[in-house]
Amino acid sequence: MDTSKIKVGIAGWSYADWRGIVYPNSRTDMLSYAAQFIDAVEINSTFYRPAMAEDSRTWLRRTQSYPDFFFTAKLHQDFTHGGIFDDAFINAFKEGLTPLLEAGKLRHLLAQFRFDFDDRPDHRARLENIVELFGELCPLIVEVRHHSWQQPDSAAFLQALEVGVCDRDWPVGRDSYNPKRLEPIGHYGYFRMHGRNRDQWPRLSGEQTYDYFYPPHELEEILQKIETLAEKCRTYTLIANNHYRGAELANAIQLKAMLTGNKQRFPEGLLVQYPDLMEYASNAILFR
Repeated sequence: MDTSKIKVGIAGWSYADWRGIVYPNSRTDMLSYAAQFIDAVEINSTFYRPAMAEDSRTWLRRTQSYPDFFFTAKLHQDFTHGGIFDDAFINAFKEGLTPLLEAGKLRHLLAQFRFDFDDRPDHRARLENIVELFGELCPLIVEVRHHSWQQPDSAAFLQALEVGVCDRDWPVGRDSYNPKRLEPIGHYGYFRMHGRNRDQWPRLSGEQTYDYFYPPHELEEILQKIETLAEKCRTYTLIANNHYRGAELANAIQLKAMLTGNKQRFPEGLLVQYPDLMEYASNAILFR
């Protein structure tokens, strides 16, 4: 298939433990530096606080050297987790992202819900409200995590909302959304890689949750699934979220190499941290 519609990005870019591994020194502009290696960044800070318009303008300036680069952004937790829809807060959230929208650089908004957000009438109403409020800004992606959403009637409801439904790779629990389908919901595909700390996931917290580096055979498995889904989508965005010690960026660049068949340039610190990347690196010669 034509893999050009599959774009690969990372979740966030400002991690203290990336210094000296991803970022060469403390003066490095983190966003500008990371943007040269991947296609997109998922803005996570908007889940906790709305962006200011000046934030968005700054992000645009810092990535202007990469004309095809784009952003996605999480909806604020007041909307997804709290079901709180204050008019002033809604307007502030939208206004903060307006520069990205006007520049055509915000490809998706991601509505990420709690693990216990199951399919019931009030939760359906919350989803409908989110679509009504934000659906005209850019294509919405919904990340539901409860298994009740994989029933046929639930899938039909999500399809009727005209949203994309996020697929993911993560440690699946008893109540997890884990459909066996290879049929996307919506026109726009979205996939998030969280790592596979399956045995330890319930006991982990903080950085440990995302301390996972995908080996090549697992990435091949993920790509096989994504390529099948992407055939039926207009675009497909893959976001790595296994961020501890730069693993998400390492795996994201590795995936770009696997998708294109061309070796990619890696931050030198990542090649030291993850020597198995050498076979995918165009700059591996620096270490011979």
